[in-house]
Amino acid sequence: MTDITVLDQEIAVEQRHVDRVYARLAQLRRDAVRAERDGYRLARVGNVGALVERDAMVFHAARRRHLLDAEHEGLVFGRLDLREGTVLYVGRLGVRGEQAEPLLIDWRAPAAAAFYQATPAQPGGVVRRRTITSRGERVTGISDDLLDPGAAPDGMRVVGDGALLATLARAKGRGMRDIVATIAQEQDQAIRSPASGVTVVSGGPGTGKTAVALHRAAYLLYSDRNRFASGGILVVGPSAVFVEYIAAVLPALGEESATLRSLGSLVPGVSATRTDPAGTAVVKGSLRMRRVLERAVRDAVPDGPTELRLLYRGHLLRLRVAELDGIRTRALPRGARRNEVRRAGIDGLFDALWAQVQQLAPVSRMPTQAEFEEDLSDREDFRDFLRAWWPRLLPRHVLAWLARPERLGRYARGILDPAEVAALIESFGRLAADGPTIADVALLDELDALLGRPPQPRRRQRDPFQVAGGVREVSTFADRAQAARAAARERPADYREYAHVVVDEAQDVSPMQWRMIGRRGRLASWTVVGDPAQTAWTGDPAELTQARDRAWGRRPRREFTLSTNYRNPAEIFALAAEVIREVAPDAELPTAVRSTGVAPRQQRVGPAALPDAVRKATIGLLDEVEGTVGVIAPLARRDEVAGWLAAMSDPRLQVVSSLQAKGMEYDGVVLVAGAQIRAESQAGVRTLYVALSRATQRLITIEVAGSGD
Repeated sequence: MTDITVLDQEIAVEQRHVDRVYARLAQLRRDAVRAERDGYRLARVGNVGALVERDAMVFHAARRRHLLDAEHEGLVFGRLDLREGTVLYVGRLGVRGEQAEPLLIDWRAPAAAAFYQATPAQPGGVVRRRTITSRGERVTGISDDLLDPGAAPDGMRVVGDGALLATLARAKGRGMRDIVATIAQEQDQAIRSPASGVTVVSGGPGTGKTAVALHRAAYLLYSDRNRFASGGILVVGPSAVFVEYIAAVLPALGEESATLRSLGSLVPGVSATRTDPAGTAVVKGSLRMRRVLERAVRDAVPDGPTELRLLYRGHLLRLRVAELDGIRTRALPRGARRNEVRRAGIDGLFDALWAQVQQLAPVSRMPTQAEFEEDLSDREDFRDFLRAWWPRLLPRHVLAWLARPERLGRYARGILDPAEVAALIESFGRLAADGPTIADVALLDELDALLGRPPQPRRRQRDPFQVAGGVREVSTFADRAQAARAAARERPADYREYAHVVVDEAQDVSPMQWRMIGRRGRLASWTVVGDPAQTAWTGDPAELTQARDRAWGRRPRREFTLSTNYRNPAEIFALAAEVIREVAPDAELPTAVRSTGVAPRQQRVGPAALPDAVRKATIGLLDEVEGTVGVIAPLARRDEVAGWLAAMSDPRLQVVSSLQAKGMEYDGVVLVAGAQIRAESQAGVRTLYVALSRATQRLITIEVAGSGD
């Protein structure tokens, strides 16, 4: 009997079970539709009890139907053959037969843990682990791991060469592949670690850090839905490109309630994609910037009034700039928030002006202080002065003040050196025309915390079933209950009470960005994944530790290290490892466990030939691989390189900068001008290491002759 015959026979075995599961799924869906329809029929009984029962039936039946519809594709993906002869199938949700027998176990359930955790060293009662791949309802392949050969019964067949490596050898889609069926043991331990505290997962390129983070989010939502769905899970990635890349993973795992944000979009109303030069980003990310911003929020408004002159009952009342500055300073003690203490500033004006009135006005004509303040409050010229002297400030207003060299020089005196001030002046000078950079978003969030917000009147919540003129829509109890639950879950745009926060590519988060994320995770447990060898942060390590520890608080920490590189073929990772060893000779790099037999192709061309060489290499890779192709360019040349390839309309192609490549993976990569990436910053070698480790199948490097290696 040939291998192909064995494979066909085993696929047929699994197809019979998959058919049974889908048939049961169809029956459950029909039952849900029937229950929904029967619920409406209960209304014909005509009493209140029947209406309540109807609403409950309709609500639960509709929710069940939606779940069954959402999990149709790739429903069954695993099988466990246990020592005692039991066979368990693992999939996206739990399905029981008509006699309540388990046809399928939800991957997040404790009974499914062995599918991920069992190893030949510790099989945990598992004899054979089988991964099942499908397209629609048709089984297309299987792959087995025989974990306990001594317990295998006669005739047990083993097919394939290991599920994980086979999965990763296939082409990637545009978005990150859902690898729920192929999680290794060391990854699964991190995924199922306790929900409380801080779970820190470190590992080199291709070790599955992002997959662990997202599967952990799905696992927490499954294991304690009340806590994590109601409080919410926030997933923070390094860039908008990365967030788009991972956006389909959680829905594919059956979870749609997590919030995905990039570091440039954590502040409502801001979506920054522009990056600073590395040195400027380090200055903006330093905790020293908080001291600069503290000085800024206490300063007078640019071009604001420098004197108050009022005629009151024939007398001139006058406050000069020094007096106005003194009033503002007294109203703004250290730690006060400017927008929240505006009333104290106005009271200071009243007191200073009242003191002048007491000295100037005859006793017989003296108003009370309350009458005096009421008189001034009614005057339009006084209200105009207040609006100009102490306006409500938004973070973007104060950040724009830093574009004025004389102001930034004052704020930064004794905190930043002249070169750092010059770099900031150049960067902030582009704010008005180009908008904020990713590093600016953390500054805007810090300014929001320093400025505070004036008390807002509580808005009356609108009745979702109110039409107009007091008329209400006809609605069921289930409609109203669902609306009430939705209102309870409705979160403000700047929500800060997440139950869990996931931070990916954490090695690149600056101290100021840790402060920004920490404000949204004050009540949260954390999952933090990253790779120290990939870090682009070249600032003060003590500042970084201080800011990160403050964000995490005193929560207990658990650390996991991923040691196997499943993404890169050994031939490609060897080149990347050679680069990182230059700056981190003792780094513990992951082991690449698969080989394609194809070495990276390295080219050198003259500057004039570079555009044509990039086009030819890109076209060749698109023909050579089935999946995606990424063209990675130096930060300053990304748009230029994208222009060379603008005529190509293949959706599999993506052009990214060296920083945007963080966390990404492609089947084929064209790396442009690696020497220029190396020279971009102090962390340029680490950035080049990241770029070299993005490819799962093929890598072409194109260097510019004369630029060095």
